[in-house]
Amino acid sequence: SLTSVVIPDSVTSIGERAFYHCYSLTSVIIGNRVTSIGDYAFENCGLTNVVIPDSVTSIGNQAFSGCESLTSVIIGNGVTSIGDDAFAYCDGLTSVVIPDSVISIGDYAFYACSSLTSVTIGNSVTSIGYGAFYACDNLQYTIKDELKYLGNPNNLYVYLADTETIYITSANIEYGCKIIGASAFSQCDSLTSAVIPDSVTSIGDWAFSQCDSLTSAVIPDSVTSIGDWAFYDCSSLTIVTIGNSVTSIGEEAFRFCSSLTTVYYNGTAAEWANILIGSVNIHLTNATRYYYSETQPTTVGNYWHYDENGNVVVW
Repeated sequence: SLTSVVIPDSVTSIGERAFYHCYSLTSVIIGNRVTSIGDYAFENCGLTNVVIPDSVTSIGNQAFSGCESLTSVIIGNGVTSIGDDAFAYCDGLTSVVIPDSVISIGDYAFYACSSLTSVTIGNSVTSIGYGAFYACDNLQYTIKDELKYLGNPNNLYVYLADTETIYITSANIEYGCKIIGASAFSQCDSLTSAVIPDSVTSIGDWAFSQCDSLTSAVIPDSVTSIGDWAFYDCSSLTIVTIGNSVTSIGEEAFRFCSSLTTVYYNGTAAEWANILIGSVNIHLTNATRYYYSETQPTTVGNYWHYDENGNVVVW
């Protein structure tokens, strides 16, 4: 049975299921012209260490899933995407450095990596999928004000993964945070306020779902996407301020937000019309919406601005 393989420099891609379930395969050398590693390419192999060269830009779904003997992986500086479940169930993996080239990390990418203690998240990442580090019970986080982050030596707060307790009452998210992770505050029933800094670019799926005590939310101009079910069933939410960089609001993001009456949008009616709003967001779209105007408008409509103290005021 196959125990080792050398992929020559003449090869530019490793296809789907190329070495799928090659249980005896313990060693692979990947050539320096390979640009993609296909879905399931090495799933359930016996690999002990892997060096992914800088030529590789994408690691497919479940590419190394179930490689239980894998203790070391070096992810090259050309990789931009890590697929769903890419390294799930890699029980021997103890540390991972995700380089600055990586933009997206898929759902359950490192799920149930039970020995994983250290993860470095590069500065370019813009999305981390649902459950990316779930069941990594030994993973060490940077903890600040009851919030759990992953990052790198230059920015410890890139990714807000979770809270230390669901009984948290207020959250001051650290500046430098880019991603509020999926379910980060889910079911935090006592959370009454959350300050989102203008370093955050995305709010994950279910991020504030079922935060029953949250009455208002200010989403800064830096945020471009609000995930599916992000504020699902926030039954006390009455006011939302939405920044002018948001391009998408996920499905059911504000479903069952039955108290939502007012939306302050930091942009124009034309800009609001360009936002991709997912289905079942009737409480958001039916709320009274105000558009930002620095000076008092001469036209009829709903407008708002900030007063000298930074408070929202309707014209």
